[in-house]
Order: sequence, then C-alpha cells, then structure tokens
Amino acid sequence: MLVALAANLVIAAAKAVGGLAAGSPALLSEAAHSVADSMNEVFLLAALRRSRRPADRRHPFGYGKERFFWSLLAAVGIFVMGGCFSFFQGVEALVSGGEEKLGGYVAGLIVLGIALLAEGASLLRALYQVRRQGGTVAGLRDPALRTVVAEDGTAVLGVTLAIAGMALHMVTGQVVWEASASLAIGALLVYVAYRLGRDARDQLIGEAADREASGRIRELLRAQPEIDSVEALFTMKTGLDSTLVAARVDLVPGLDSERVEDVAVRIKRSIARTVPEADQIFLDVTDRHAREAAESPAATGERGGA
Repeated sequence: MLVALAANLVIAAAKAVGGLAAGSPALLSEAAHSVADSMNEVFLLAALRRSRRPADRRHPFGYGKERFFWSLLAAVGIFVMGGCFSFFQGVEALVSGGEEKLGGYVAGLIVLGIALLAEGASLLRALYQVRRQGGTVAGLRDPALRTVVAEDGTAVLGVTLAIAGMALHMVTGQVVWEASASLAIGALLVYVAYRLGRDARDQLIGEAADREASGRIRELLRAQPEIDSVEALFTMKTGLDSTLVAARVDLVPGLDSERVEDVAVRIKRSIARTVPEADQIFLDVTDRHAREAAESPAATGERGGA
C-alpha cells in the first residue's frame, strides 16, 4: 500500500502540473481525484494498523470497527476532494470558456496515458487479490480492499473520460467536451463515495452477520435436543473476522442447573466451530415451562395470598 501511495502522489503531481500548464479542467479534475486517492491510502493504512490492536478494558470487543470508520473517512475524502472539485472545474469551464494550448494538451495527454497504464495495473492487482480471497467485488468483506478496488476502478474510468474530453476539445475547439468530462468524473466520484459511505455506515451502526452464517447458527440451535425453541437470535459484525452472537433459547423441562451449564458450554463450542468468526457468544437460557408456571394465575394468586 505504501507503493500505491507513492505512485498516487507522483501521478497527482504530474496531473496538477500538466493541468495548470494547459489550463485543462479535465486534467485538474483528475489531479484532485489522485489527491483524494492519496489521502485515502493514508486512511486505509491507519485502518489496517489500528484495527489489529487487541481488546482492552475500554474496548472489550476489540478495535475491528476501526476499518469501517477509516473507510467512511475515505468515502468522505472521495466526495469532497474528488467529486466536488471536479464539479467546480466543469461548471467553471462552461461559464468562462477555455483556451487550449496545444503543447500543454499533448503533454497532458501523455501524462494521462501513463496514469491509465499505472491505474490499470493497480486495478488488475486488486482484482487478483479479490480472486485469491475466493470472492467477488460485490461480496467483499474487507472494507479496505473494497475501497482500493473502487478507487482503482474509478481512476481508470476517470482517466479515460479525461482523455476523451481533452481529445475532443483539441479536435473541435469546444470546451464543452472537456467540461462534460469533468462533470462526468465528478458524478462518478460522488456515486462511488455514496456507495462506500453507505456500506461503512451499515457496518459502523451494527451490521448483522450474513444470512448464511445466521442461518447456520439458527439451525444448529434448533438441532440441539435440549433446546425447546429459539426465541431470538442476534448477530453483529465487530470487525473483519469477528462477530458477536447473542441468542435467547428455551430449554426442555427437567434439566438441572449443572446440566444446563454443560449444555450452554457445548452449544457455544459448536457455534464457534460452525462459524469461526463468532468469537463472542452469549446465550440466555431459560425454562419456558417453569416460567409459564411461575406466571400462571394460580401461582400469582398463591403469591398474593401469601
């Protein structure tokens, strides 16, 4: 990731110099995009480092959600630094017009061509990492890797739009093509920022485990001969590879306290084997028949009479 950060900074500087020299709104929009990507690399480095800290007294469930927090900041960075600045460049170009400088534009197109090769290679590397994890981009659990894939994908599209806008501006002499490219880059970045921010928000406020894992836990509980019914099951992701599980179950009648304790320990171990990421498991075990008997009108009357 340090290599990616250094590459983004170099690309951002080259785009900024080329954009200022040519007065190109599309190239300046891409420079802002690369600056946003560089900031996000810093956020993701912080996420990887801080989320690995062990649990302590202040944070008994660990620091796994640090990944989600820093991913949210990365989404905000994409929106503010990339999307808003690109919109500004596009609107300003439409309002004030533009004067192309052929030499500057040729240099700018060369910079964008090199950036396209670099961003394309980075995207392929990120997709290879996704494939190694045996998943798809839509199903990625790691918010850091999901952000990297989104950044690289939008970078490739953004550079392509900038090249098209600059080339059409040079051919036609109409700045509207380049302004449109800047607006399209801004819209793309805002959309990606919204998607990443929404995912990070869901994880920060307490996203449940996926349906498959929750279903396996529920089926395991129902299969236990000592459990009469599963009254409630709650799950929450507390990190990339950690999940909190809380279940309220009613036991069959006739179990003594020692047997209940053994059953609870066995069930917790079974859940941990079935869903390895379930590292915090809490069971609320009750005897429904005893509770119903205690709450019956007869029992209530006897207590009242006493």
